[in-house]
Amino acid sequence: MEEKHKDFQKKKYTGAICFIILALVVITLIIMGINSRKPEPLELGKLNTHVNGAAFIKANEMLIKQISDNWLPNDLFWPTVLLDNMPSFQIGELEVVRYNIRVLRDNLSRMRTTDKLDPSAEGAFTALSNDPYKWWFPSAESKWEKAYDDLGKFYKGLINGTSHFYPRADNLVELLNQYASLMGGVNTRLINAPKRREAVLAMEEDVKKGSKGSHLVQLNIPWHKIDDNFYYGQGVAYALYESLKAIRIDFIEVLKDKNSVKLIDKIIEDLGRCRFEPFIVFNGAPSSVFANHSLNLSGIFNDARQKIYSLTVSLKQG
Repeated sequence: MEEKHKDFQKKKYTGAICFIILALVVITLIIMGINSRKPEPLELGKLNTHVNGAAFIKANEMLIKQISDNWLPNDLFWPTVLLDNMPSFQIGELEVVRYNIRVLRDNLSRMRTTDKLDPSAEGAFTALSNDPYKWWFPSAESKWEKAYDDLGKFYKGLINGTSHFYPRADNLVELLNQYASLMGGVNTRLINAPKRREAVLAMEEDVKKGSKGSHLVQLNIPWHKIDDNFYYGQGVAYALYESLKAIRIDFIEVLKDKNSVKLIDKIIEDLGRCRFEPFIVFNGAPSSVFANHSLNLSGIFNDARQKIYSLTVSLKQG
């Protein structure tokens, strides 16, 4: 009788332990699933049509708010520390926002490059330059929040006339050149992700300043980083998609004057096509039955990049 009681107690403890483990697994999967969802397209809402740059500033505010509310790359604690795809996606978003705010500080907010920097734009750029993997002293999230606040001050300055936004063709060309440079780097990473060892020809604009001509670039992506690399590219594409939608609004008169509205619409359409979700990111060879998602993304991404080059030519020559 005593042995039966002991067996019963043992089974009871074993069952309790199994239940706790199962509950932890389920909770982990739920938390990881929630934090693995990509952001939805932004809804800018009603904009003040009397304020130049309202859409661009609002879009960047929303992108910064989005990443600061749930910043994953610097997580140290279980279970979100196990994630790698969405942190890579967020790093891609951050890269685009940094480019946006840098051009805002240096070009869009100044009539001439010799003019004084806008303090709010400068503050936002400085905050966004923080280490994205820093957890404390200061945390990345606290810096993103400061950038959000500074951008809010810049918008208020636009309303009361203490800050400025100049939607000129030359400023748009500068912004697009920055996008093209960033996209070139992303595309180089994507086309080097397949299992092949030959060098890849890098475009001249992607080579370091001071070098001449095109260069062969060898960049091998480790097999366990293929998915991270893929999601980084998607993060860049998502933030560019939202940025260009806002640019279309703020620079509409310039785009109409240069007969480039249809062209920017095609770029936005291409970037929207980058939003697809493979169940598993495969790295299949051309003869394989498995897809190569890096090359699939690269093809769409590069189409958008080539159209950006065409748009810059149109804006310069129009």
